[in-house]
Amino acid sequence: MNFESEITKHFNDGHEIYLRHLSVDCVIFGFHQNILKVLLLQAKYAGIWSLPGGFILKDEHMDEAAKRILKNRTGLDNIFMQQFHVFSQPSRSTKEINQQFLRNVGIEMKESWMFERFVTVGYSALVDFSEVKPMADIYSNASEWQDINALPEMMLDHREILDTALQQLQTNLNYHPIGYNLLPEKFTMPELQKLYETILNRKLDRRNFQRKIIATKVLKKLNEIKKGVAHKAPNYYKFDLKNYKKALKGGMGFEL
Repeated sequence: MNFESEITKHFNDGHEIYLRHLSVDCVIFGFHQNILKVLLLQAKYAGIWSLPGGFILKDEHMDEAAKRILKNRTGLDNIFMQQFHVFSQPSRSTKEINQQFLRNVGIEMKESWMFERFVTVGYSALVDFSEVKPMADIYSNASEWQDINALPEMMLDHREILDTALQQLQTNLNYHPIGYNLLPEKFTMPELQKLYETILNRKLDRRNFQRKIIATKVLKKLNEIKKGVAHKAPNYYKFDLKNYKKALKGGMGFEL
């Protein structure tokens, strides 16, 4: 089935399998070459970029819908994700907006379940950049990582959704550990600090950061150093998964 036929069928008949008025949008963060990135889709019918999203099957839990969407976009299972906010502005997705999207691809439609008001639930996900295989679908021209500081124009309120997810991520840094889902299995202290600085968008004092992180006991120091660096070779670390999970539940109790 070609794109025009598929999207017409979706706008006409999608309500038969999906819940009405409710959608899921996912903000997928990755970290690569000291840059925080987000996975976006270039929507064919809108002509601009969007967050990976979708609808909830009538017999499906909302969390399972989010996991399905994440799997379809990254190829990964068991992704760390959190529901972070509900977006319910009545004007966020109107009949007029959706009719214009359809006109962009030469389709005229007077009525559709997609023209009704939609509330969307935001999920944020943290993934290992190197493990992801970005995947588009029949509704998308591309699926690509974008620099969080150089984002393209985005459809509907997707930039607001992304910004809210980033704000939550920044806030959580003061209460919960981060990095297990964004860094490789072993890493140096400077690499971990750079991750925190990139998310917070500010510099951190090296000694203070190291002291506070080590005090949480979420790290294991390895008997291995990073070779091929110009300055003093730093040690590698890995996360102590048992203590990391404790800190996720109970918090770390410090501010950066």
